[in-house]
Amino acid sequence: MEPWHRLDLAAPGEARDLLRSCCGASAWVERMVARRPFGSREALTAAARDAWFALEQSDWLEAFGHHPKIGDRESLRQRFARTAHLSEREQAGVNGASEETLSALAEGNQQYERKFGYIFIVCASGKSAGEMLRLLLDRLPNSPEVEIRIAAEEQARITELRLMRL
Repeated sequence: MEPWHRLDLAAPGEARDLLRSCCGASAWVERMVARRPFGSREALTAAARDAWFALEQSDWLEAFGHHPKIGDRESLRQRFARTAHLSEREQAGVNGASEETLSALAEGNQQYERKFGYIFIVCASGKSAGEMLRLLLDRLPNSPEVEIRIAAEEQARITELRLMRL
């Protein structure tokens, strides 16, 4: 069954649960439930982007808080068990990464979180650990205003991928 069709047919509570597995922003989930039925993949993805970019920064931060840090397997298993299967697939690029790369990711994550106040958000699907590390290091010099917009766009990509996997 197509993801949009599944969401269109779902009872409101089930739709909320499905949507929450795609994006942790409560306001986004409620906006998406209210916008049903979607009727097509294109309508679903357009609604998801529209609803996402209409949110406040605090809503974005709420969504970011529903992600494990890139490469943090322990956090993935313990704190994010509900969506671990999604994050594990998305972060598959860290499998087989060298200890040096994983350590650099951990240090970069700490620097990023200290500077911006939230974890590094990147659409990790298809990216190696080295690529994610380069992106993290490239984004560290950004201003908070620039970085929040980049992180929000990355979250929008993650959400769309997750919607298509429902």
